[in-house]
Amino acid sequence: MLSRRSFLSSSSLALLQRPSLPPNILVIVPDDLGCHDLGYLGASDLKTPNIDALALNGARFSNWYSNAPVCAPARASILSGRYPSRAGVADNGRPLTPGIPSLGAQFKAAGYRTAAIGKWHLGSDANTCPNAHGFEYFYGFHSGCVDFYSHRFYWGEPRTPNYHDLYRNRTEIFEDGRYLTERIAEEAVAFLEKRSPQPFCAYVAFNAPHYPMHAPEKYMQRFSHLPLERRIYAAMIAAVDDGVGAIRRTLASTGQLDNTLLFFLGDNGATTEKRAGLNNNYATAGDNGPFKGFKFSLFDGGMHVPAFIHWPARIKPAPFDQTVQSMDILPTALAAAGLPAPAGVDGASLIDVLTANTASPHQALLWQNGQQLAVRRGDWKLVINGSLYDRSEQGGQPLTGDEALWLSNLKDDPGESRNLRRWHPNLVDELSTLASQWRDNLRP
Repeated sequence: MLSRRSFLSSSSLALLQRPSLPPNILVIVPDDLGCHDLGYLGASDLKTPNIDALALNGARFSNWYSNAPVCAPARASILSGRYPSRAGVADNGRPLTPGIPSLGAQFKAAGYRTAAIGKWHLGSDANTCPNAHGFEYFYGFHSGCVDFYSHRFYWGEPRTPNYHDLYRNRTEIFEDGRYLTERIAEEAVAFLEKRSPQPFCAYVAFNAPHYPMHAPEKYMQRFSHLPLERRIYAAMIAAVDDGVGAIRRTLASTGQLDNTLLFFLGDNGATTEKRAGLNNNYATAGDNGPFKGFKFSLFDGGMHVPAFIHWPARIKPAPFDQTVQSMDILPTALAAAGLPAPAGVDGASLIDVLTANTASPHQALLWQNGQQLAVRRGDWKLVINGSLYDRSEQGGQPLTGDEALWLSNLKDDPGESRNLRRWHPNLVDELSTLASQWRDNLRP
């Protein structure tokens, strides 16, 4: 590894030629993407050739889990390497704890150029905005979602009046009428095109296909054969895919592709919220099948997300079935750069998994969302007080009776369709104790 001083003072050409050059770090996150709504995952009615090409040339994870089934807590874990509540973001609406050792802060301190582009959703004041968390450059919005053309947040009324939400660094800017998915991609490309002796760390968070369901006609025309709701959703994903293609081409043309450690992952599963549907009906466009549940649920449909890692300089294309979580991104990126993980990180480096196909670094995966608790250990998963958040009026209510403890063997039943609690009472007791102790021991 080069010292910070030496690699900052080296020429760009020399850096590109040195095999020991620290890698660039790039994290790309679409919003509310269905668990199987990409071409390489089998979606036959969608077209995602650029994402597919990266995935098929990378490490494809079939058991990658978000740390939460909802936006802000999931993103807090991506950026902090911690369980959401230990990053201060147990649920939507809370900011990432100021001063926490986050992705931007850690890599800025190591001499990297840093940028956050797109959706933030982790704070909007001077102490919690992206620039306060080590991202030297920010383009995007602070709230959970905005109109794709006016860039206004409309969903807080009557408690919160609607407001405009688009910023460059700490300054509000106005780009009325410009489609935000395309603007996020353009800003990412502009950042990557800037040649520098410093490596970069960029967090690119697309807000599609999160509601409101907006897409330009040029994308809609690609899917004229689909029903309207699915057509809009497919068009929004196609715009993200075009953006990913532009990012990949920029990395290739600037000689940075091979040594860029690229993470692509969803934040949580597709939603059924009426705000994402048509005519005030529950949304139907996103596909989480064969998994059970949707966004907000601790069944797999809420948090079993598409994910792959692309790093041609170090890893070969291959499928991986190890169970891992989004909080592993920060320690993996730091280990790849030869940097230590800060104290308090709950995630683990996946470098050995990627390079030597070792077992998952986690003995168990654990989650909490409101009153819901869940644990996966090996092939077994227990959901406590689970909610489906499906297309029914009771979807947000916890399951009761025997269903309040739902035990599944995910190898035999990935859709969590059969409750095995009565056949394995000792295992239920063991896993429920593990989950309860973990919850009780969580501290910010």
